[in-house]
Amino acid sequence: MNNSILEVNNISKSYKSYPSQWSRIFSWFGLAKSKIKEHHTLKNITFAIEAGESVGIIGQNGAGKSTLLKIITGTLKPSNGYAHSTGRISAILELGMGFHPELTGRQNAYNSAGLMGFSNEQIDSVINDIESFAEIGEYFEQPVRLYSSGMQVRVAFAVATAFRPEILIVDEALSVGDAYFQHKCFERIKHFRESGMSLLFVSHDKGAILALCSKAILLDQGTIIKIGNPEETIDYYNALISLKENASISQQELSDGKISTISGTAQATLHDIELLNAKNEKVELLNIGDEVTLHISVKVNDDLPTLVLGYGIKDRLGQVMFGTNTWHTKQLLQDVKKGEIYHFYITFEVILGIGDYSIQTAIVDSDTHLSKNYEWKDFALMFQVVNTSKNHFVGLMYNEPKITISKEHL
Repeated sequence: MNNSILEVNNISKSYKSYPSQWSRIFSWFGLAKSKIKEHHTLKNITFAIEAGESVGIIGQNGAGKSTLLKIITGTLKPSNGYAHSTGRISAILELGMGFHPELTGRQNAYNSAGLMGFSNEQIDSVINDIESFAEIGEYFEQPVRLYSSGMQVRVAFAVATAFRPEILIVDEALSVGDAYFQHKCFERIKHFRESGMSLLFVSHDKGAILALCSKAILLDQGTIIKIGNPEETIDYYNALISLKENASISQQELSDGKISTISGTAQATLHDIELLNAKNEKVELLNIGDEVTLHISVKVNDDLPTLVLGYGIKDRLGQVMFGTNTWHTKQLLQDVKKGEIYHFYITFEVILGIGDYSIQTAIVDSDTHLSKNYEWKDFALMFQVVNTSKNHFVGLMYNEPKITISKEHL
């Protein structure tokens, strides 16, 4: 951890609850006789962030994510352990960053930046940029109590990133902003990352974690249960939130180093999966414009009232390009019996961009895997898309263009 810009070492946070106020007072003098309950929100959290590294933190509500960030930024003291940084931290943990409701946006910008350690002269040099980036018009001169939550986020982010920090910490605040401003924020974050900034990012937006982060940490009930690349960590998280009685989660390393996450009760499982071309030949290399068939067979291992097959096509970053299931296509299977094998044939045209892709499968009982997950499997199949028949293009998908040109004389 010597080269780390941020080191979190064995942090724990607990809160004590007392049966009465007298018990609390007696405990100050070591005289408490009643039983004191202790609730642990964080337990022995240890990790490090290198300079220029982007780390996402994911987990269900109550996992301890916000508590951890408050300890890292110094607004909350840990019960045990410590957090140490060697660079300037800029954080957006809560709406408004402590803005005073009676002060204007401009006045709050000066106050907040001043609390971050910048002089009035330094703030003078960026205040126009803050106003311009926030794009709230005349409201910048109005009291913050008149702001919507989205306007507060605009000013808060503009202030927090007016000077490039060594470490930027963002806790879900951007989810409040509109799509346009989120795009602006992500572009600034990407620009700062390219210049060496480290990022600690808490979000339920899995796409944002995949796009921005090089590593992800999964918190559950105050403990770290997984640290890894974002895709495999999010896959594990998806499995965790659907974990029910008699279900299990396992991860297997594939020949190419990818990690396949498999979860569920195994009451129905993937029997076989393959991609077939127009000649019914098995293929792994697809050309843009080809029509292919995804053949998935499912083995039923227990009598089940309903059976649904879902699939998703993911790009190399783990973002789902397309996904659906037989619940949404109104092809629900009912009263399936143990020992039966069902074959699903999914035909589609390849309109994906050039690159490597994977198929994830979900065998469930209804529209999602949260009710009864028989089996969810990531990296069930890998394939590659090339372009040998279409004009050059860039992007994540191919969209046949129809371009017309007309000439007008003035």
